[in-house]
Amino acid sequence: MSRKTATGKPAKSRVRKSAPHPVSREDSKQASPGPQAVQQGVVWVTVDEDNHGQRLDNFLLAQLRGVPRSIIYRIVRKGEVRINKGRVKPDTRLVVGDQVRIPPVIRKEKVPQAAPGSRVQSVVEAAVVFENDQMLVVNKPSGIAVHGGSGLSFGLIEVLRSARPEARFLELVHRLDRDTSGLVMVAKKRSALRFLQDELRQRRIRKQYHALVAGDWPDKLNRVEEPLLRYEMPNGERRVRVDEAGKASLTTFRCLERYKGYSLVEASPITGRTHQIRVHSLCSGHPIAGDDKYMDDVSLKAFRAVGGQRLMLHARALEFSLPVTGEAVRFEAPYDDVFSHVLGRLEVRATGAD
Repeated sequence: MSRKTATGKPAKSRVRKSAPHPVSREDSKQASPGPQAVQQGVVWVTVDEDNHGQRLDNFLLAQLRGVPRSIIYRIVRKGEVRINKGRVKPDTRLVVGDQVRIPPVIRKEKVPQAAPGSRVQSVVEAAVVFENDQMLVVNKPSGIAVHGGSGLSFGLIEVLRSARPEARFLELVHRLDRDTSGLVMVAKKRSALRFLQDELRQRRIRKQYHALVAGDWPDKLNRVEEPLLRYEMPNGERRVRVDEAGKASLTTFRCLERYKGYSLVEASPITGRTHQIRVHSLCSGHPIAGDDKYMDDVSLKAFRAVGGQRLMLHARALEFSLPVTGEAVRFEAPYDDVFSHVLGRLEVRATGAD
């Protein structure tokens, strides 16, 4: 935001305000916008290969973290943001070598958040199953959200950034629910993020989940195609239900193992809706064990009685082509100790030894 010079009002003369002018870095050191604000001078940023093709508004949101989108659009509209000294629009696509002028803005200082400790950093780093110059694949533990927010100081992506302070770019390619364990892709370059997200949109990335569900899963039930609609509970909690007004959704299923009262199934989401596997399992009459959002209280209590302490959903495998090289790869993630323990208890119970 530009700073205006002070003006006086001589007798019998019309007041004329001076034109706004940019605040230099030297000026910004002397400016006192308030104890919870930071003001920066004009900066010029050269667009590199990672930002090639990105929209200007998204580029600015990343450069000016914490600045509201409304202010981003305002400074572009007023011509304070320039590319190669020319006026532009928010949807302008950047090209390698472009010089972007970013004007002075006022940003509120972030309230200090609890930093991920060394222990959780070690856990997440140990969960990395693949890494190259373009991306990471992480076997996310159950109970860790993929990102902070909604009362959480940090999630998987914040832990990775804290453990890798030298990393210029780390962004989630897709998400998993907090209580779901398994494979998550993280991009280390914007070009890799664009490639992998496009592969997801084109349905060229194959995901396979393992889920322990209540009841005896029928062999003939290998496809669930029900529209899903997101809604909020009175307390603000996010839920999903089958609804004709929802988005088209498709999950394929295959039974892997049967236990007394439960079945282990492989679920492959063809679409990528929120809580898709959980709700498609529920509407088929076989909710996922340990699901405190969608499983009824009686069934949940029975699952707890056999030692169940978590949502029994695990992102088991990913098949996709690597960015840049195009090499076809497949990664599998083993179950954690809690998931394995529950299956072990059910196997013992099936033999009558429990």
